[in-house]
Formats: sequence, structure tokens, C-alpha cells
Amino acid sequence: MTLTAGVIAVQGDVSEHATAIERAARAHGEDAEIHEIRHSGTVPECDALLLPGGESTTISRLLRDEGIAAEIVDHVDAGKPMLATCAGLIVASTDPQDDRVDELDLLDVTVERNAFGRQKDSFEAPLDVAGLDEPFPAVFIRAPVIDAVGEGVAVLAEWDGRPVAVKQGPVVGTSFHPELTEDSRLHDLAFFESVEA
Repeated sequence: MTLTAGVIAVQGDVSEHATAIERAARAHGEDAEIHEIRHSGTVPECDALLLPGGESTTISRLLRDEGIAAEIVDHVDAGKPMLATCAGLIVASTDPQDDRVDELDLLDVTVERNAFGRQKDSFEAPLDVAGLDEPFPAVFIRAPVIDAVGEGVAVLAEWDGRPVAVKQGPVVGTSFHPELTEDSRLHDLAFFESVEA
């Protein structure tokens, strides 16, 4: 079986996410066909989507301008999985606390941008994640933090008492960058496993 996965490629760690998806698929005995999405028309062909980090205001503007935003919403409404990381989490949220971000309203969370500081404040931490047996080596780079979650949102992981990984329906959102490690369990969790906190 082949998983057709789309990585929104307007910004962010596209190749790293593609590699992680391929590793996760192999672990399940599947192949992965990866599409780098920069224009509308490809999202409807995808079984799974990945919305990576970058700069949230730029990402949201390009998604709207290219007609990709509505396709992402339709993808999630159809119950297909999506993983949104770092700035992707901000764009997927219902409240990014920034009027410049054209949010997708897919995760009922309030997000604070750059809550863990600037680039120089980046760090890696062993994170206990619901559904994973061993801690995940989470990489936080100018990471947002989740200030509040709605009733339908499951918190999968916290750091310093604040949510940094959540799930609502088919969408998993993380404050950190799971693609910057050799560990593809977060991509596995988002696309192949069913987990609740």
C-alpha cells in the first residue's frame, strides 16, 4: 500500500518532513509518495498532510493567495490526518493572537508565538507524549506555546506545565520540530496510529 502525503512547501523543513514520513511509512510496511505542495490542486489527492514551520504570517498569506487554505480545511473535514508543527500549529489554530495570521480554525487552541524565546533560546528536551513508550527528543526553536485548549482538544504532551502537543479529530499539532531528529514517531502517531491523551 502507498500513502500519498502532501507537505505544504511554501516555507519550512520540507525535505526533513518528507524523510520522516517515508521512515514512518516503512515502519508500517508501506510506501510513501510525497508531494511538495506550493499551489492548489494537489491537496485533494493526498491521504495525509503536513503543515511545517516557518513564519506564520507568511505561510497563512501564501496558503490563502494560492488557494491552498480552503483545500486544507476540506481535507480535515473529510477526516484525513494532518500534522502541523511550530508555525504550522499557529496557522492551524483558532486563535493565533496575531491579526496578521489568517488562521485555518482547525485546532481549537489559543497560541502564543515565540513563547520559548528567540533562536538563541532554542533547546532540546525529552518529552513524554501520550501514545509513545519512550520520551521523544523534542527540538524547540522560537517555539510557540499553547495558552488554552477547547473542549474537543486532547493534550498529548506538556513542557513546563504548558501544552506543546495536541490532537483534535484528525489533526495533531506540535510546538516543536519533530522532523529535526532521526525519530519519526510523531509522524507515525499523526498518520498511522490512533491516540488520545
